[in-house]
Amino acid sequence: MLNENLLKLLNDLTPSIFATTSEGKPYLAFVSWLIAKDENTIRVALSKNSKSVENVKSNPNVAISVFGPEIASTIYGTAKIIKDTIEEIPFPVSVLEVKVESVVDNLFPGATVKGTIPFEHTGNVQKALELDEKVLKALRS
Repeated sequence: MLNENLLKLLNDLTPSIFATTSEGKPYLAFVSWLIAKDENTIRVALSKNSKSVENVKSNPNVAISVFGPEIASTIYGTAKIIKDTIEEIPFPVSVLEVKVESVVDNLFPGATVKGTIPFEHTGNVQKALELDEKVLKALRS
């Protein structure tokens, strides 16, 4: 179950690591389109043609590592595709829903994380922000 700090952190664009498996080997993807719907559910938007989406189809077990102020957690759960594409997006993006099974605090004694992973859009920033808004709206619906 997600605690209050994770629920707050996963309320907007949060750069995270999304882990799946392929043929018994780990596969990691850097994602920012994810939100917590509630304490037991996370929604993630990924390219429909991505290796991560392909992997979830054959093995729904996933892990999501998130980092934020005083947070370094890995969330384990099972994922399923709940929307094949987001109609408002000009390229194929799928929505996955992850049912949270457990959360592991990865901080070790005497250390803490000072903030979130900094990232910024490059290129056409306005277009990227508009895209983010559409995807987050789809994740929240």
